[in-house]
Amino acid sequence: MRERIDTIHNVESRLPYASSTTGTPLGSTDPIASAIGLLRPRTVVDPALRAAQPWALRFDAFPHVKIGGVVRGECWLALDEREPVHLREGDFYLLGNPPSYRMASTLTAQPQPAETLWKTATNGVARIGSEAEEDTYLCGGYFYFDEPNASILIDILPPLVHVRATDPRSVLLAHVTELLNSEVESNAVGRSLVMDHLAQILFVQVLRAHAEQTDRPAGWLGALNDNGIGVALRAMHADLGHKWTLQELADISRMSRSAFAAAFKKQTGTAPLEYLIQWRMSLARDALRRNTRSISELAFATGYESESAFSTAFRRVTGTSPRQFRDTVHRAVLTDLPTTDDGTRARGRSRGRR
Repeated sequence: MRERIDTIHNVESRLPYASSTTGTPLGSTDPIASAIGLLRPRTVVDPALRAAQPWALRFDAFPHVKIGGVVRGECWLALDEREPVHLREGDFYLLGNPPSYRMASTLTAQPQPAETLWKTATNGVARIGSEAEEDTYLCGGYFYFDEPNASILIDILPPLVHVRATDPRSVLLAHVTELLNSEVESNAVGRSLVMDHLAQILFVQVLRAHAEQTDRPAGWLGALNDNGIGVALRAMHADLGHKWTLQELADISRMSRSAFAAAFKKQTGTAPLEYLIQWRMSLARDALRRNTRSISELAFATGYESESAFSTAFRRVTGTSPRQFRDTVHRAVLTDLPTTDDGTRARGRSRGRR
């Protein structure tokens, strides 16, 4: 994905991730943390918007996640082909794979492209209208993820998550936003790193709010709040190398095998052991891309008794063998290396290669 050059901030996340070092178990007791770590989010914090009415902005469709909040004032958020949503002071929103959309003081205002306005930003702030008449203050940004695994999260998010100021979690979100805004407008040392982590805190808190305010959010995000299914999910994520059986998972959930299997599939859309295989292979693809483990080490870490058994499962899920997958990725990396003066490929080792 092409990186923007006119943004305030664009730093690749370095969240601690269990599979990032050789010899460390692939498991994590927190499925949200392990999923976000696997997705390797890159964060872009847009300029803050300070505007005087009337105003309107048009945003292009975006394949991953956008997030924002109303620090002061109110506005409309209108996704194409959906009913507009009125955002009030203290409200937050998250957009999953959004189509083109508008943000505006009034739905009759003619929108201008947001990208054009962002280019006029000064000291992290873009303005519309007279500064003396400003009555709206918005903050926002976006996350884009490691493309091969992005569907793990994107597929379970609704187009819009709206966290109202009356939600108990909005108090914490407001505190984080205040810190984020102060960083956007400062030039302090370490500013980019602080902004990166604050934006990710907002992201996780909005996800939590969505899971808590929705009766049955889709996928594992909703299943985590289920006293039965959630326990089994955490157990699988915590110990990927264990040879889990359906009976063991049902026992952990304090359910019969048939009731557990039916409930799990209803919540996540897939059978328990198939979910486990898919998650193991997602982590394996990530480790192979970064070449942090040998294939035999990966086989053991993901619960297979032999490299052959692991390779069979990997091929079933991805359509290729682990060795072919790794070699293809690394050839692509080498292809992108700069050339030397004589036109040959520069010698070097990409990050994570042995």
